[in-house]
Amino acid sequence: MIIRDLIIRTCTDMGISCVGCADVSRWEQPLFSPWVPESFYPTSIYPEARTAVVIGLPVHLPVVETAPSIWYREEYKVVNSLLDQNTWRLATLLNDQGFPSVSIPRDGYGSINVLQKNPVAFFSHRHAAVLAGLGTFGRNNMVLTRAWGPRVRFGTVLTTARIDSDPLIETSLCTRCNACIRACPVQALEEEDYPESTTNKKACAYRSAALNAEYRSPCGVCIKVCPVGADREFYDRPDIRIYEENGSWNRYHKAWAHVRSYGSDTKAHSDEREF
Repeated sequence: MIIRDLIIRTCTDMGISCVGCADVSRWEQPLFSPWVPESFYPTSIYPEARTAVVIGLPVHLPVVETAPSIWYREEYKVVNSLLDQNTWRLATLLNDQGFPSVSIPRDGYGSINVLQKNPVAFFSHRHAAVLAGLGTFGRNNMVLTRAWGPRVRFGTVLTTARIDSDPLIETSLCTRCNACIRACPVQALEEEDYPESTTNKKACAYRSAALNAEYRSPCGVCIKVCPVGADREFYDRPDIRIYEENGSWNRYHKAWAHVRSYGSDTKAHSDEREF
């Protein structure tokens, strides 16, 4: 059986519909500037690597809408755990087929406190996802996908197997509506396309640390307001005005407020905007 077919079949069996492959040489052909430093290339981390296999798992839109909350926090942890488990399984599968392979952990850092000092992990799953044809960058610096917009997280396997790369998505999926920029509670985003736009990663890290102390991190605001993704139609949330406070959307806001009122040390911040 062709290795690609084996990977796709295995992912299907694991409930993973989002999977793509990228030859490691793609890292040497920058899509834009500034680009990923060479020390972050797959071959700098695992010199034998020939292909990056990237998988994605969604976080469900109605759960993200309650963010920051204990509900989103728990689903976020579940998705991270599944990514780590499933990329490990894929790496082991490839090893069993005679292709030395390794999985890269979803979050390559010890704690939020570490990110406050150095807000970068040792490998970018986001860039790997884009190079594997799974999405494009949005103004919130997240990868946007057709199925779930930015409400998806990625994991990566580096393998010695040579697998044909998936085609890149040539046209940006970002609508440039700037909803993420307006919604950001710490004004960490800029009104420019990636990579001209830069995220104030330390501001994000400090907000995450504060939310973590209340057991309701991560933030999630910029990904819940994004209008991109077929999941918006699936969950009957096509209109992002749902996040504005008005009478017609009141039942949703009541639901979100209920979730946020339990399971975490929620504080009433007079200076925190509600989205």
